Amino acid sequence: MSKIVGIDLGTTNSCISIIENNDPIVIVNGEGQRTTPSMVAFTSKGERHVGVHAKRQAAINPERTIFSIKRLIGRRANDDDVVELAKHLPYHVVPSATGDAWVQIDNTSYSPQEISAMIVSKLKECAESYCSEAITQCVIAVPAYFNDAQRQATRDACQLAGLEVQRIVNEPTLAALAFGLAKRTTGYVAVFDLGGGTFDVSILQCNSGAFRVLATAGNNHLGGNDFDNLIQNTLIQTFKDETGIDITHDKMALQRVREAAESLKCELSTLTETSVNLPFLAIGPAGPVHLALDITRTQLEDLIRPLVEKLAPPCQDALTEAGLTTEDLDEVLLVGGMTRMPCIRAFVENFFGEKASHGVNPDEAVALGAAVQSGILAGDIEEVVLLDVTPLNLGVETAGDKVSTIIERNTSIPTKASKIFTTTEDNQSIVRIAIVQGDSKKASECANLGTFILSDIPKMPAGKPRIEVEFCIDADGVVSVQGIERQTGTVKTLVLQGTVGLSGKQLEEAKKRI
Repeated sequence: MSKIVGIDLGTTNSCISIIENNDPIVIVNGEGQRTTPSMVAFTSKGERHVGVHAKRQAAINPERTIFSIKRLIGRRANDDDVVELAKHLPYHVVPSATGDAWVQIDNTSYSPQEISAMIVSKLKECAESYCSEAITQCVIAVPAYFNDAQRQATRDACQLAGLEVQRIVNEPTLAALAFGLAKRTTGYVAVFDLGGGTFDVSILQCNSGAFRVLATAGNNHLGGNDFDNLIQNTLIQTFKDETGIDITHDKMALQRVREAAESLKCELSTLTETSVNLPFLAIGPAGPVHLALDITRTQLEDLIRPLVEKLAPPCQDALTEAGLTTEDLDEVLLVGGMTRMPCIRAFVENFFGEKASHGVNPDEAVALGAAVQSGILAGDIEEVVLLDVTPLNLGVETAGDKVSTIIERNTSIPTKASKIFTTTEDNQSIVRIAIVQGDSKKASECANLGTFILSDIPKMPAGKPRIEVEFCIDADGVVSVQGIERQTGTVKTLVLQGTVGLSGKQLEEAKKRI
């Protein structure tokens, strides 16, 4: 039996790990690094680079270098967050034929699943080289706040890369495995996960080798990229104020500033002061103009304070829904590269009143936890009882743009619930039910998972048919539905006509390009 690998497909960096001698280890890539930049680049000569090589050439090839693709996967091109994100990207985000958010390089369009598959393929190749055998199965991590469409799209990305997904698990939950919570006797733990593109916080209860997620909350639109964008915009405005030159339409200059913003953020996590030096950033009336300035950690923390303050509401929501207070917590775990910033750690410790634990590399914790889960599935590690939750309400759209919730957020999964529907017209043989997922009470503000169509309903007067529709969420957080016509007892598995995702034909076409 081939090894099952654990994968953290991150917004900024990705990581792959396996179980070796009953312990999880990170597989180093071909460049000798433990994590791989989640970047794909296409050159003007038709070559494709993934990871480190893609990042190295980003400044001179910004329009053909794809990064932060995780923030587009499973999303619609006209979503407000996607429209706003596209303003900060040097490459083109375009709608697919069905309205999904895709990216366009020259005259070719790629789905986020396809770009993600290229990154996963790079990780897979590294694992196969290390193990000297074919790798065909994986455990994949996703942000706890990913909806069904985003989870399905992540599964498609792995499928395109030639990997069968054995489990899809929430990132904070996997991080808890990496920190060895399964060995904790009893207690309550908060997992604070701030990565490149998303923020999740989960509250877990541990009990002698078993642990269950009590609640999870977060923000799929808050992460390191947002901090970078804020710093980048500040540097651009500073340069304009000093020189009168606006570089917002120069994509090569913008990419250089973007890289400088990320470096500045990282450097001020260990230093109290640093400098930004970008020679020949633009050409002015008198010749080349440079960007050079000094910035302190205090100045940076003042700048990003509005984003740091956005971390508090999800933390409080998770505690409230778990029925706990900060005094009930025994430990707080830090996950995600952004938790290296001193001001983030200070926020965590001030909010929870608990010194945060960072005993596992925050960039590797999720992948290591995925490896532990893979070891459990393969029988290499003693099984751990793990009860996760669904992070979002699941329901149906009703009149007036309202939502009728069927399964509430933070319900332990797997789970199922049902509701009775009927017809509104005499002899009606088809009923259409729009499925939505999200925390808003307005259907238009939730993710539209698609429409379930119930057909072949016996002809009866309006209101007489009794059709029970059962909603199921499996252990991976993926939604399925079946319908039961009560009069005849006919059971049908309903096909979700999704609004986001790749068709079978699109998957086959994408496989040829991976």
